[in-house]
This record gives sequence, C-alpha cells and structure tokens, in this order.
Amino acid sequence: MNEQTLKYWNEFWQEEVAPKNVIAEQFGWDYTPLADELAEQIIEGKKIATCSAHLLYELENEPLPEVDDYTIVLNSKDAPVAIIRNTKIQIMPMNEVTEEMAIAEAGSYDYWWDGHVKFFTTELAEYGKAFSEDMLLVWTCFEVVDVNL
Repeated sequence: MNEQTLKYWNEFWQEEVAPKNVIAEQFGWDYTPLADELAEQIIEGKKIATCSAHLLYELENEPLPEVDDYTIVLNSKDAPVAIIRNTKIQIMPMNEVTEEMAIAEAGSYDYWWDGHVKFFTTELAEYGKAFSEDMLLVWTCFEVVDVNL
C-alpha cells in the first residue's frame, strides 16, 4: 500500500480492531484507462461484483477473499478512490455465471464472457495452464462503503 492509500485507509477506519484482510488494487487488466473506467463504475454503483479464477489464487499463493474483507479501489495512477466491502463470496464454474451476475460485474453477459475468456486464457497461459469454460471462479459481490472525493 502506498503512503497516500494507507493515509486514506487510516482516516476511514476509526475502530480499534482493523479487519484482517485489507488490500489495495486497480480493477481491470489490459489497458490503463480501464482502471479508471471500472473505478468510476464502482463509485456509481454500476459495478457491484468481480471475479477471478480460483486456480490463480492457488498458483499465486493468495488467500481467497472473504465476506467483510475490504478493498481500497485505486485508479490508474494508484490513487485511492473508494473503499468497498465484500458482501458475498461464491465459488462456481464459469459456465454457470448467470446473466444477472455478469451484468453486476460488466454490464452485459457477452461483454463479461468475452473479456474473461481473453483474460483467463492469457493469465493461465503464463503458468502453463489452459482456460476451460467450466473452470472454477471466485465470485465476489461488494458494496461501496466510502468514496474518496
């Protein structure tokens, strides 16, 4: 966490006991403006979910997200723009994601599907792994709890 992000978090979190898992990250992957677009969609309440490949958590030795974990949303310049809290976590096959779920993350099912096939194919290839339509996803729903104006 950079100094600006840590300061924002510390100003937001006023309770004695901090949550066990707080991360700071940009959303998106293929070009810088996407981080800004997705951050704006989160702030506006248009994007209320995200997902990743379960296998990537294993390969990168990262813990799975949990309900009540917090994420500090960063823009393309790594400046904090909002804080979100996980409200629901599901592990499910990619080909079982519903249209409603895809809309919650990306606005439309086709846009969600095409973007994630491309993303997961690229990411998994870096580990010598292949994309599969029935691969497990970690689906995370969240709510905005603060906006850094």
